[in-house]
Parts: sequence; structure tokens; C-alpha cells
Amino acid sequence: MVERRTTRFRIPGLLSALLTLANAGCGDPSAAPILLGPEGNRLHAYATDGSLAKQVLISSYDDAPGQGRDINGQICVQPGTRRFVSGEDTGQPSPPPGFGVFELLGDEVGSVGWRQIGKLNPTFQGEPGPEGVSDTADPYGCGFLPDGRLLTTDIGNTASGPGNGQLILWFPPLDATEPRFCKLDVEIATAQSLHVDAEGAVWVAASRSGVWRYDGPFPTGDDAAHGCGRRDATGAPLADQIKKTLAVPSQSGLAAPAGVISSAVGTLFVSSVIDGVIAEVSTDGRLLRRVLQPPAGESFGAEPYSTGTPLGITIDPHGTLYYADIAIGVRPNGIGPLPNRGSVRRIRFIDGEPQPPETLASGLAFPDGVGIILP
Repeated sequence: MVERRTTRFRIPGLLSALLTLANAGCGDPSAAPILLGPEGNRLHAYATDGSLAKQVLISSYDDAPGQGRDINGQICVQPGTRRFVSGEDTGQPSPPPGFGVFELLGDEVGSVGWRQIGKLNPTFQGEPGPEGVSDTADPYGCGFLPDGRLLTTDIGNTASGPGNGQLILWFPPLDATEPRFCKLDVEIATAQSLHVDAEGAVWVAASRSGVWRYDGPFPTGDDAAHGCGRRDATGAPLADQIKKTLAVPSQSGLAAPAGVISSAVGTLFVSSVIDGVIAEVSTDGRLLRRVLQPPAGESFGAEPYSTGTPLGITIDPHGTLYYADIAIGVRPNGIGPLPNRGSVRRIRFIDGEPQPPETLASGLAFPDGVGIILP
């Protein structure tokens, strides 16, 4: 559905607080979070304390040859650390696209830095192209299990027919020369954002089907003795079995789920780019309300919705919702992101009610994900 460049119940207060902290990473929950978001193959850092400070945290390779990295997709933070993961396709197809593992250095937007500590290179479904990499090799989503195992998604094909997006489980250490992994699912119809909730359930938004829930136990290693005894079409380790449920089917007003995150009360926020919607749904799939939707009278066309077309979403420990508006519209050659029309926005809640979105940055090229880290 989306073109890339080259590319359950209510949780009591304590668990709710732990959930938001797990989503945000380490740090002081009273401190203003730092929002991370890619655009134009760069990674930006945004202050959320009202100062409107921002900086380019990681330059693209084109902007800084030999030093920059090409960053895309969801940003996920390993709880209790300053480590974060994102899609990284610097130099593709050689090396092939994958996921970069990074560490944030410093505390204040304007002077924070980074270092790369690892690169994760999965195999992808689909026939290899002329340069040896499948044209469905498109890393996007990520999230950590409580024990430090990492999950990632790649989008796979976006056309009609069977999906070949993947959900992959990576085993620490993530800075190993050849990190070990086990594929959980290789048949997801356009896999995008990934979220691990407070109970360890894994939620994957798939634009051509809905939001899938995966429940453990998950493999603990990459061989049969640890629940990963099969092989996929590429010869990579594949889980013996998975427990997978279509928890939130695609539905009217939520036609193409792309982002998913738990709310502070244990429901889910789900974004749908093509509808311009962020909906709150129960974990059994009931639509509860829309916290973002286009104003009355606006329709999808050559101009993007004034409230944006939300792709990636995240939430901070204070309950504020952030979204990457990729500015989808009708272009001369079809539907896709409009050049330099993207933005990053947030929705505050007062007494539980969503307020009009506030813009943190605009004029962006393909902002497709967001993530929160605490200083």
C-alpha cells in the first residue's frame, strides 16, 4: 500500500506505567522525552518539552558520504538502555538492507550524538533481482521482548496476492558479527509496525489484512532444540509453529493498518494511512473511537488531508501520542507520498479527550516512523 524510497482489556495503573516506560526506553519518566523520526534517509531528534529544538541526529549517506547512514522505518528502543533499532539500507544492495543497532549519546536535543554497534541482515522472501537482492527487501518494524530478544518486520510485496512480509526474532547479542535469528512468519500481507505489549504479546500491523497478534512461547534459539527446526525458501531458520490471530481486521475507516501501539489503559491505537485515521480499538478488534480523522468535507485527492496521513505512531510516558505523517496523495503516476509535504505531529489528551494535533516539524521527505527515548 505504501511506497518506500529505494525502499484487551484494561491494565491496572502499575502495569500501565510499566507499559509506557517499556515503550519509551530508559530514563527519568518526569523528563521530557526525545522523539526520534526518520525522513529523507536521515534520522531527526525532536525535543518534546515545548522548546521546539530539533537536530539531524544521523545524516544520510548522501549528506555525509562515508559517515552517514540511510535510516528508514519504525524506531524502537531497548528498555533499560540507550540502544535503538531502525531500518538501515546504507549502500544497498551491497551491503543488502537490514536493521541498524545504535546507541544514543548525550541528553539534550541540539547536542546528542550516536554510535552504531551492530547491523542485522535477514534474508528476504521473493526472487532475487539482478543485483542479488529481492525487490521486496524493505525493512520496517521492530520491538523488544522483555528479555532482550528483538523482533523485526519487513514489508514484503505490496501488491495483491499472498503476502511475503516477515516477522523475525533475533537473539542477543545484537552486536555479534553474525547475529542469530529465527523467522516466525514469512507470509504477512504487507507487514509494517510492530509492538510488544506489557504482557509480551506481539502485535503486527499488516496493511492488506489488519493487525495480527502473536503469542508465545517463542523460540529461544535458531535450531530444532529451541523451537526453530524448519527452513524457509531462502534456507533460513523458521519456527516450528506460531500462535497467530487476526485481532483487528481491516474495516471501514481503518482500511490499511500501518501503525500500532498500546494506550495507557491497555487498548490499542492503530493508524491507517489511506484514511487519515488513528483509531482506538479494543484488543479484540472493536472500534472504540477515532482520536484523529480528517475534518468534515475533506476527501482523499491531490492534496493530503490537513490533519495528515499517519503511518508510524508511538506514545510517551505521559500519554501523548506522536505520529509520522507521510503525506499520501494522488500524484501523476499514482498514489504515494507527496514530495516534501510530510510532517511529524502529536496529539495530547486532556481528561482523556484527544486535542487537535500539533505540528513539530513540516516540509519533510518521507517521514515514515517515530520512536521515543528518555534522556
